[in-house]
Amino acid sequence: MQAVVVNLRLNSLYSIRLPFTWQSALTYPILPPSSVIGMLANALQRYKNKKHPFEYLKELEPEIEWAGSRLLGPCVIKSYITSAITKWEDRLGGKFTNALGRQFAFTRQIQAVAVFRDKVPEGLVEALVSVPLTCGDSESLASVEEKPVIREAIKEVLTEDRTIETPFPAPFELEGTSGNGRIYLMHERCLPQGKNFPLFSFICPMKEKNGTIEPDILKVKCQKGRSIISIDEIGKVILRE
Repeated sequence: MQAVVVNLRLNSLYSIRLPFTWQSALTYPILPPSSVIGMLANALQRYKNKKHPFEYLKELEPEIEWAGSRLLGPCVIKSYITSAITKWEDRLGGKFTNALGRQFAFTRQIQAVAVFRDKVPEGLVEALVSVPLTCGDSESLASVEEKPVIREAIKEVLTEDRTIETPFPAPFELEGTSGNGRIYLMHERCLPQGKNFPLFSFICPMKEKNGTIEPDILKVKCQKGRSIISIDEIGKVILRE
């Protein structure tokens, strides 16, 4: 197995909207798994530009065993009131706009990782450094400060109960988790699973200090039979069953 590791610099405020929030439009501080996968597929499509974007997604997503991200530094989230146009024509005195609450975040760097069941697809690293990248929406531009690296990854099924340390989001259903974290519902995939498009609970290692969110490490008690992936020089991730 191989993992592609890319350190993203967010060029300005970004908004990775929680999918079940519209009127309030809350934001994730990090990229959920689906956003990481979507970003990689979008980069390939822009770089190769030979097929419809969904075709690249259909090719890429089944090859990914795990995807996720983590903060590499402090993050600040602020709420703003924005104005959305609801009508283009109306009688004089009519209401043309609606006030919407929206959250935006700011951080210097986010590390995104995708573990492939075999090898990292040809051209993916070149795509990530050659085309414009977006995180969450078309306005949240990101750039790559250093060339993405490819690391070896080993999947392991635990043969005994162990405590695993991870800097990445872990399944919330696991008991015996210590450390600071925030719980978010996230999509693991971009493509629907049959007729369903499920959200799963993850605890993301981060702590709040004086209104600023900082990265942290989780210590998770994993039972025998749980699968984990060790990524060379990056750390361990815990798979959802």
